[in-house]
Amino acid sequence: MAFFADVKVRTFWALCLLLFVPGRVLCYLFRVGDLDAWGVPAPVTPKIYDDWSQNNKFRIGDSLLFLYPPSEESLVQVTEDAFKSCNISNPIAYFNDGNTLFNITGPGTFYFTSGVGGHCLRLQKLAVFVPSNGTSNQPSSAPSSLPGSSSSSYPTVFGPTASARSSAPAMSVASVYSSMAYLVFSFLLLIYI
Repeated sequence: MAFFADVKVRTFWALCLLLFVPGRVLCYLFRVGDLDAWGVPAPVTPKIYDDWSQNNKFRIGDSLLFLYPPSEESLVQVTEDAFKSCNISNPIAYFNDGNTLFNITGPGTFYFTSGVGGHCLRLQKLAVFVPSNGTSNQPSSAPSSLPGSSSSSYPTVFGPTASARSSAPAMSVASVYSSMAYLVFSFLLLIYI
């Protein structure tokens, strides 16, 4: 017990224990489609946005990053009815900066399409399902074929437009935490031993 009597040693071991507490991923930054840019899908992959949305699990706190050339493309958030009919005349939100960051701050299904006429009809559209508990999978049917009532009350959930923080498809807060923990542990190891 004399070993743990020194305040420096006790502090060191307490910090070591804190560093090895398993980290929980708090949120992800998804680059939409894992592509270079938001654009009209190639003829060989017309359902790329549906497939991408179905293969990812989205939670409250995640962000969607849409990258596109602002002189040629734009992004609109629309209602379910507008999404199904490709009607972009009355969007919930309109973005044209080329680096659109959409913050998911609540549950629901969020519908996006190009703000350029005709692109939606060429399947440049995305539906993202976010469950209320953050753990369940997407609905079993494709978002564009979901049955639903046309409701005039829909969540307007979008965040401010921001520059991209990373070009990676998804960036985990836990990976940053782990890197910092390793650096702090190494520093403490050098100081106390």
